[in-house]
Amino acid sequence: MGGDADGIERVYRRRRRPPGLVVGLLGLVCCNALLQADGSGEDRDRWFSWMTVAALALAAAHLVLTQYRAYTRVTREGITVQWAVRSRSWAWQQVYDIRVEPAGRGSSRTSPQWLAYLYDFEGRRFLLPHIDDRQLDDPYAEVSDLCLAADPGRSLGWERRPQVETLILRRAARRKGWIRAALGAALVLLITSAVDTWEVAVGRPEHPFLLFVCVPLASFALLGALLEWRWKSLVPAQP
Repeated sequence: MGGDADGIERVYRRRRRPPGLVVGLLGLVCCNALLQADGSGEDRDRWFSWMTVAALALAAAHLVLTQYRAYTRVTREGITVQWAVRSRSWAWQQVYDIRVEPAGRGSSRTSPQWLAYLYDFEGRRFLLPHIDDRQLDDPYAEVSDLCLAADPGRSLGWERRPQVETLILRRAARRKGWIRAALGAALVLLITSAVDTWEVAVGRPEHPFLLFVCVPLASFALLGALLEWRWKSLVPAQP
């Protein structure tokens, strides 16, 4: 991280390398999937292996781009964020708040446990790369100092607004609903895989496209819509 004398000009980049265990596991699983894809197994198994290879390749590319390309730049004018692929800038007048939040239950011990997010006045949340407890010793203190240093550049201050807080809660409910829907769809995929294995074992006709594509996608859409409606209904109406 670089900065100037008054503390407002800062650039947050990767300082510490990602755990070698994560990279090693990705490589090991990818090699195993490649061997299965090149083997003499059934077409269904080879198709699944190639899909696994593609997913792992995308995950590895995202990890590399995030580590070596992503950054967060803070200036007197505002904040610029470069993610793995795209970038975006905000003037200080467009920034509602910057908050450090837990990464969530799905995070592993080798990944950051606390992440920094920028919130705009529409309640939208954006990740600030490399402002986390893996790259910084105390991300909460860093964000507090950053907000204090940026305060002269804001005409609105950092006060909380009930309308924006309601929008933040509603968007959080939407994210929660679709994340749980993705987990539910993954469970459905495991069940359909077991059904496909049973069909092969008893000699019944197979339906791979229905079991591996249609049913999981349909369950994802249905669960996402239901869970989003459920958790949004618990958020109080805007004052």
